[in-house]
Amino acid sequence: MSAPDLPLDEARDVLGDTQRTSAIPGKTPGNSANPQHTAPLSVLVAALSSIQQAIFPAVAVALGTDIRGAGLLIGLAVAGAIVALNTLFSYLAWRRLTYTVGAQDIRVESGILSRAARSVPYERIQDVSLEQKLIPRLLGLVAVKFETGAGGADDLALTYLSMDEGERLRQLVRERRDEADNAPASTTFASPEASEASIAKAEEAAQPLFAMGPRRLLIFGAFEFSLAVFAVLGGLLQYLDSILDIELWDVDFWRELAQERGGWVLELGAYAQALGAIAGLFLVFLIGSATGLVRTFSREWGFLLERTARGFRRRRGLFTRTDVVMPVHRVQALRIGTRAIRYRFGWHSLRFVSLAQDAGSASHVVAPFAKMDELAPIVEAAGFRLPSPETQWHRATKAYRTTSLMFDGVLFGFAAIVAGVFTVLYAPEWALLSVGLVLGVGVLDACATLIAWHFKRHALDAEQITVRSGVLSPTSQIATRVKLHSVEISQGPIARWKGYATLHLGLAGSELSIPGIPLERARAVRSQILETIAQTDFSRLERA
Repeated sequence: MSAPDLPLDEARDVLGDTQRTSAIPGKTPGNSANPQHTAPLSVLVAALSSIQQAIFPAVAVALGTDIRGAGLLIGLAVAGAIVALNTLFSYLAWRRLTYTVGAQDIRVESGILSRAARSVPYERIQDVSLEQKLIPRLLGLVAVKFETGAGGADDLALTYLSMDEGERLRQLVRERRDEADNAPASTTFASPEASEASIAKAEEAAQPLFAMGPRRLLIFGAFEFSLAVFAVLGGLLQYLDSILDIELWDVDFWRELAQERGGWVLELGAYAQALGAIAGLFLVFLIGSATGLVRTFSREWGFLLERTARGFRRRRGLFTRTDVVMPVHRVQALRIGTRAIRYRFGWHSLRFVSLAQDAGSASHVVAPFAKMDELAPIVEAAGFRLPSPETQWHRATKAYRTTSLMFDGVLFGFAAIVAGVFTVLYAPEWALLSVGLVLGVGVLDACATLIAWHFKRHALDAEQITVRSGVLSPTSQIATRVKLHSVEISQGPIARWKGYATLHLGLAGSELSIPGIPLERARAVRSQILETIAQTDFSRLERA
C-alpha cells in the first residue's frame, strides 16, 4: 500500500505498525525506527547551489537597468534576495523532511505546506547507490538513491547524508532487503558495529576487474573529440555582438581592423586566406580535443570496477563522484561497442543491460575504453562468454538482402529523377552532374548494404544468444537466454512472400532484434529460448 493513497495520519498508522517494535536502545542515526533528519549541511549545499541560479537573473537586471551606476547594485540585490529565499525554503524543507528505516520498509515524509509520506518495501528496492556532486563532496556529504526499477522520479533519494552514514544506510537497507527476500523480516536491527564490519568485509573481498589511470584517460580523451563547445561559443559571440555593438560576423569589419593593425596582412592575398583556413582548422582541432579531454577526465576520473560479494561496484567521477553496485543477477545482456577510428586501434566499450536501467541510459557502462582482452574477465564474471573462432554464425537470407537493395534503388532512383527535373528547369548545365552525384551515392549505398549484410549475423548456443552488426564500428550484443522476457516473430507482406522474418527479443533496458532470418530459423530459435525459460525455476536463480 502506498502512503500517498491515504491521509498522512492513517498512512503513519498503517506503515508504522511493524516499525514501533523494531527500535533498539540508543538513537543511532539511520539505524532505528525513529524519524531522522538528513545532514544539516544540506541547507548549506542548497544555499551555495542557489548562487548559480541567481547569476543569470542578476546579470539580466544589471544590464537592463537604465539608472547609471545603480545597475550593479540592483543586480547584486536581486542575487542576494534569490539566494536568501532559496536558503529559507531549503531550511524549511530540511526541517520538514524525515526518513525512517523500519523492519519492513523505508519511509520518507516531506513537504512544507502539504505533507507527503512515501514508503518503499525492502523487497521493491533493487539497489542503493551513492552520488557525490562537487559541493556536497567538499562538505563530506553524499546522496543516497534507492533504485526501485521504476526509473526517473519514481526512485527514492535522500540528499544529503554524511559519507559514513550513507555507506552504513546502504549496507543496512541491503541486509533488510535480503532478509525480506529470503526469510520473514526480523524485528531487530543490526548494530552499527555489525554494519561497519559487513562493509569492511565486503571491501576486503572486492576483486578489481578494470581501472583507468591518467594515461588511459588521456588516450581516451583524444578519441572523444567534440564540437559541442562551439555552440556555446557561438551563443557568447552573438551576445557580445549585441552588447559591445561590434559586427563580429561582418567581413568588412575585420578587413578594416587588419588595415589598421598592419596592411601587410592584406598584401598576402590568397596566402592570407590559406593561412587563415589552416589556423581555423587548427583552432577547431585544438578546442575539440580540449573539450573531449575535459569531459573525459571529469566523468571518468578514478574509474574503478570491482567484483564484490554484492555484485559489480563501479566508482568514477572528478566533480561528481558516483558509487554504484550492479548485482550480477540483474545483468540481462552485454553490449560491446566501438567507433570507427578507435576500432582501428582495438578500443571497445562494455555496457551492462540491467533490469533497473532506463532505456538509453549510460549508467551501466562498466568499461568505457578497453582492449578486448581486458573485457574478457568482466564478461566472464558476469556469467557470459565472448564468441570464439568455433562459433557458428547465421546470417540473414539473400532474399532480405535483395529486398533491401531494391528499396534503396527505388529511393535513389526517385531522388535522381527529382534532382534532374529541378536542375533542368533552373540550371540545365548542372543536370548531368546532379543526377550523376545522386546515382553515385546510390551505388555506394548498395555496396554498403552488401557489406553490412555480410557482417550482420547471430549465433545461438545452450546459454546465450549473440548478435553482431556494423562494418566500420561493429557492435555485439550478448543476451542470456533464461533472462529474456519475450520472443516475438514479425513479418510484413514482402517478408511473408519471401519467407523471412524479424525476431524481436525482449529486454528490460534495451532492444535486441534479428532481421531477415529464415522463418524456419526464427521459429527454431524462439522454441529453444522459450523452452529454456519454461524449464527454469526463477526463485532458485543465484542472487549476488
